[in-house]
Amino acid sequence: MRALLLALALAVVTLMPASAQVLAFQSLPDWDKDDHLAALQSFQRTCDLLDQPDWQPICGLAASVDANEAAARAFFELLFRPVLLGAPPALFTGYYEPVLQGSAVRTARFAYPIYRRPPELRDGVAWYDRATIERGILNGRGLEIAWLDDPVEAFFLHIQGSGRIQMTDGRVIRVGYAGRNGYAYRSIGSILVQQGYMSQDQLSAESIRQWVRANPAMGAELLNLNPSYVFFRTLTNLTDDQGPIGAMGRSITPLRSVAVDPAFVPLGTPVWVEKAGAEPLHQLMVAQDTGGAIKGPQRADIYYGTGRAAGLAAGEIKDAGRLIMLLPIDRAFSIQPNG
Repeated sequence: MRALLLALALAVVTLMPASAQVLAFQSLPDWDKDDHLAALQSFQRTCDLLDQPDWQPICGLAASVDANEAAARAFFELLFRPVLLGAPPALFTGYYEPVLQGSAVRTARFAYPIYRRPPELRDGVAWYDRATIERGILNGRGLEIAWLDDPVEAFFLHIQGSGRIQMTDGRVIRVGYAGRNGYAYRSIGSILVQQGYMSQDQLSAESIRQWVRANPAMGAELLNLNPSYVFFRTLTNLTDDQGPIGAMGRSITPLRSVAVDPAFVPLGTPVWVEKAGAEPLHQLMVAQDTGGAIKGPQRADIYYGTGRAAGLAAGEIKDAGRLIMLLPIDRAFSIQPNG
């Protein structure tokens, strides 16, 4: 499945609409102030997966660039051109890798399971919805990876798609996305706003957590209004300093990896993020992940890292701006409206 997704993502640039616009690096705010070496190192982690002819020589050169800022910036400026696809403003959100508490067996405290992918699940085919699964349709099948101590954190783990679980026996296990039940994601934050429980300005991941915990019965019903349900797999061979596995099958990097819609932005492509908001961000990242709620050419989810601080930062992000791809020069100019 991942190989097919990657192949489709790499082919999509040839189908781009005439709304694409080639820009100059000098027009990108704070381009000259960014850490281009950090961006290059993130790009190098997945570049070997880009097997189209115009990417192959670029990736060969990427592997041999001197490990200094000047060489990294020159690499991007000589071989790429910025391309704006679609009509800003963009919508930027953030995600992270939570650290949760878990048990290998169910107890009074640890009563909320996360499941392995059921063998009969088929990608893109609607299966049982969240409410049905929460009522226990999978009980007794031995699909539990771990039992968590907080249903709200279990729900948010589904949204993030990966996490670390500190087990009662001292182990720390890493889990990652293994599939979903075929239902589209529905934002419970939007429901809270629509029903008048909080304003758009009050909305954040933390405010949603607080509301659900303060209203447990209504909160459980609210969570089930999102019919999407995510299944997990245990990730092995990851060191503590490595990020979770993204859609390209490699570890992602805080503030250098971003989730995109691969129908518009090919996976593995460098992207320039211009995020507005309370804490503006102008930074070169790499499109190395996807997400069920990430749709459109000007939509991106920025990976903020691991743990509570990263989660608090990511949960506050819902900002406008621009998302700009860096494409090989020939490809960039071939998609101009009159090019």
